Amino acid sequence: MGFAVLGTLGSCVRVRDFHQWDVKFQSFTLKERFGVGFKLAKNSKAYQSGRVSLCRSEFIDFEERTSPNEVRKEIEQCYELIHRLGRGAVYLGSSRMGPGNPHYSQTLELAQEIARLLDCTTWTGAGPGLMDAAIKGALQAGKPVGGLKIDREAGEWTTSKFHPYLPSETYLTCRFFSARKHGLVDAAVRSSKSEKTAVVALPGGVGTLDEMFEILALIQLQRIGSELPVPFIVMNYDSFYAKLFDFLDDCEGWGTVAKGEVASLWKVCDTNSEALAYLAEFYNLPFPNISKHETELRSAHDTSS
Repeated sequence: MGFAVLGTLGSCVRVRDFHQWDVKFQSFTLKERFGVGFKLAKNSKAYQSGRVSLCRSEFIDFEERTSPNEVRKEIEQCYELIHRLGRGAVYLGSSRMGPGNPHYSQTLELAQEIARLLDCTTWTGAGPGLMDAAIKGALQAGKPVGGLKIDREAGEWTTSKFHPYLPSETYLTCRFFSARKHGLVDAAVRSSKSEKTAVVALPGGVGTLDEMFEILALIQLQRIGSELPVPFIVMNYDSFYAKLFDFLDDCEGWGTVAKGEVASLWKVCDTNSEALAYLAEFYNLPFPNISKHETELRSAHDTSS
């Protein structure tokens, strides 16, 4: 029976020999992957009692933070990409809701309309699911797209550092979530009145909630880095976030959140037309027509009623 162990710079392997093992040791002195192989006697009980321990718990797969300069450099790369492509609408959302999910088509349509309305760059995490829908919507509108990708995301192709169809100069693959978050925040910052940006929170899971509440806290504490207000929209498709809002109401009851505070920091929208109307009013733009898709849905609903 054979095993392989991966290590990084400065790591070494120690094998505790409970029985008779044929062991080959390898010290990791270079920043690259090495294999450590050993064999167990077929009749040995070492299968149950043997143990392999590493002197260091960090593997290269976890992108060890060997220096703060690595994180700082990646943050700078995010800022450079945003400066080149321009700030705009930042979309946060599930990587698991694919084309078969109704929220996918709603997101695609929303991103298309917002890109046209604000005439801005669309920013996402450049992953699958609703992030992919936002990208395609903006591309269909003929507007620029930027991505801050992470190489560990729920989905089929996100483990690759490469995006399946975006040009490589339009996205950055981040190793560190902290750098990616800095970038997503900076992409929504308004440095002048001419800049039209927004944060759009779509249905999502743990990662989406993490990003939502980090940005919400920055807005609450006036630390988002923008003296000008940034619209924050929560897309409550099919009452997706209803229980979250109930929890926040409970927080008000407990006194952990000031009454009406959260509601003043974001705008909850049930439909795309609500979101577009809100952004049009926020930026004093002509009110956009209700999309064909939503008109058809509304007509179907009226007929069934």
